Amino acid sequence: MPVYTCTTAVETLTPSSKAALATEITRIHSEVNHVPSTYINVVFQELPAEDVYTDARPAQPLIIRGWVRSGHPEDETSQLVAQVAAAATAVTGIPKERVLVIIENSPARFAIEGGRVLPEPGQERAWLEAH
Repeated sequence: MPVYTCTTAVETLTPSSKAALATEITRIHSEVNHVPSTYINVVFQELPAEDVYTDARPAQPLIIRGWVRSGHPEDETSQLVAQVAAAATAVTGIPKERVLVIIENSPARFAIEGGRVLPEPGQERAWLEAH
């Protein structure tokens, strides 16, 4: 259900750091939002170095954009952002000043996975049992 897209310049992250970061994002999201890890998608997008800028200068930030279903408590979303940002720095070695984490949301009914409209937060178990 949730999708995290990690965007960097090419060769900023190694295959092992990608795997470790995906593991941490999955663990954190699962714990904070109380959902099975099988729901969580992490995608890495690498852009040519000349296509990544910060302050109008070439840069190598790590931008993590997460999409989640609306309805999660705000304090949990704040916790989610903070933990993902900390994990990104710990796992990759990229300084926290170069890490940006954004969580966006929309109603569950605006997404379909596996041919089914997603359940509202808290309704996952019933959704799984019904299908």
